[in-house]
Amino acid sequence: MKLLVIGAGAWGTALAVNAAVQGRHQVGLWARDPAQQQAMDEQRVNARYLGGVRLPQSLHCIRGDLSAALAGQDLLVLAGPVAAARELLQALRTVRQPVAWLAKGFERPMAAGAQGDAPGLMVHEIQAQVAPGLRCGVLSGPSFALEVAQGRPTALVAASEHEEVRQALVQAFHGPTLRVYANDDLVGVEVGGAVKNVLAIATGFCDGLALGLNARAALITRGLAEITRLGVALGARADTFTGLSGLGDLVLTATGDLSRNRKVGLLLAQGLSLQQAVEQLGHVAEGAYCARTVVERARTLGVEMPISQAVVALLDGRLKPEQAVAMLMGREPAPELR
Repeated sequence: MKLLVIGAGAWGTALAVNAAVQGRHQVGLWARDPAQQQAMDEQRVNARYLGGVRLPQSLHCIRGDLSAALAGQDLLVLAGPVAAARELLQALRTVRQPVAWLAKGFERPMAAGAQGDAPGLMVHEIQAQVAPGLRCGVLSGPSFALEVAQGRPTALVAASEHEEVRQALVQAFHGPTLRVYANDDLVGVEVGGAVKNVLAIATGFCDGLALGLNARAALITRGLAEITRLGVALGARADTFTGLSGLGDLVLTATGDLSRNRKVGLLLAQGLSLQQAVEQLGHVAEGAYCARTVVERARTLGVEMPISQAVVALLDGRLKPEQAVAMLMGREPAPELR
């Protein structure tokens, strides 16, 4: 099988490394920046995004124009952030190969359409707009790039309405250190992967304030309830959120020290502004960009998401830490399962 990973950030590189090490496929990695392409090819390391991980000789660092690299591939994997999804999907709208993306989040609202008040979209919604003929899906789940590149045990979920796409992803990436499960609930897997980033900011904030393990457990559990409510309202199945892209990804991102979104929460708890936190982080934290969209889409659907609302207020500087805690703890009693 020939597969091409398009985008040489940390996650795209890690997945390409893992697949290449298996030795069963011909794996290519394409970077937008020609200088990065050349450096990876010559130095056999992605110093910019995944320093310390050697690129196996079997991994082909593809140079040149993307369109030329598409020929003969059996599977195309988009490894760029959500902000790049629209452009990449437009470029691939006529390809015949299965296409999958790795991004988790929502597009910024102003880019979603011609109207300035258009809602921010998840990647499957962008694809429906700009490349409706693609056979496509998403590869998601609880995974830190460094651990995948190091070959540490990981489980992911391949979601698509097309069985052909699900099976292509399983064939490409399932191996000794990476289990890939198939799921046909594309909407649910995308919602879980996107919204958990917002809840991870909340949990990092909680830990940064030293509110305790009880508070952390409550945030994660009630955060999962928020994800599920929004997902079901958008057409997902509730049981998807007890799986890898729901509970699994939320627990990892909310508690793992490698989580960028968790680090944003920790930095906010230290008194930094959002801009200062993002600058110190040095990498994209999707939760900081999509929190407002999550809350807005929930509002239009009549879905209650108090934790996500508190995160937005903190990011905007409208609430101080102690006010956010008081707001959440002061809400009226309510049945748990609703």
